[in-house]
Amino acid sequence: MTRPAATYILPLRWTEDVGIASLAEYLAEVAQWAEVLVIDGSPDQLFASHAAALPPAVRHLKPRFTCRNGKVSGVLTGLAEASCERIIIADDDVRYEAEAFRRVVSLLDGADVVRPQNYFLSLPWHASWDTGRTLLNRALRSDFPGTLGVRRSILEATGGYDGDVLFENLELLRTVAAAGGTEVRADDLFVGRLPPSVAHFRRQRIRQAYDDFAQPPRLLLELSLLPALILLAGRYGALAFPGAAAVVVGLAEAGRRRRGGRLVFPATSALWAPVWVTERMLTVWVALAYRMTGGVPYYGSKLAKAGNPVRVLKRRHGEGSAHKQP
Repeated sequence: MTRPAATYILPLRWTEDVGIASLAEYLAEVAQWAEVLVIDGSPDQLFASHAAALPPAVRHLKPRFTCRNGKVSGVLTGLAEASCERIIIADDDVRYEAEAFRRVVSLLDGADVVRPQNYFLSLPWHASWDTGRTLLNRALRSDFPGTLGVRRSILEATGGYDGDVLFENLELLRTVAAAGGTEVRADDLFVGRLPPSVAHFRRQRIRQAYDDFAQPPRLLLELSLLPALILLAGRYGALAFPGAAAVVVGLAEAGRRRRGGRLVFPATSALWAPVWVTERMLTVWVALAYRMTGGVPYYGSKLAKAGNPVRVLKRRHGEGSAHKQP
């Protein structure tokens, strides 16, 4: 039997069935390309229904690690169970096509972690809203997708990554870098994802703003947006608002045009960026209030730490200590 090229790890923790049949159909296809592990921290009744629905080729397991961030519990369990060096971690809404999957696996031949670019497969209003954030991230650097490719050996060398932080993808990327690993930002490697429900989108607004406590320069910039707009409005009146919006749209359009983005982001996408910026200039202050009162609500508790500073991770893991395995 041919050994799979990679292991696909999908951490799952549902409190209600939000589409196990369609997920099972997708994973049956992925199982033709890779070893598939679903690490399921859902309540027992849902766990049992998932076990019945998933195809036989998929290994369905409970998490073996306890972390405050449940996704990391699933990832660490998957890493311990995986049989392959090349790992693809993906949220339950991610939908790879074969070509994109093969390219991530191929890029892992020369990198320790690969960051592709997500885009929404359909665009209801709230997905268009969130696409504005994606385009601004692309304009300024790279976006943070719901999927990463990583070599298992580098996370074995670091003993995994901190599972008690909110911004777990950034924590993984920083841990790899702190250990001397190499990252490929594949901003032209597009991987589709399903849009969330409106209710889930609403729940994520404050939590995503809280992620910025892991990135202090970005946090300070976002905290300055509302005072800056108030000052501009005081000086220029109502003209300040269309002027600021035009700058934001122009920046988002630059992100849309970067690295082939026009292939997946419609021409109207940049127009949503001012909406997202307006949201963030308000929610970041709410996130600050949560920070001052013990952390952001997360699955019945509070998480205070968004992520570890780079300097802390470098001390912990010793830059240059990583090694690759074939």
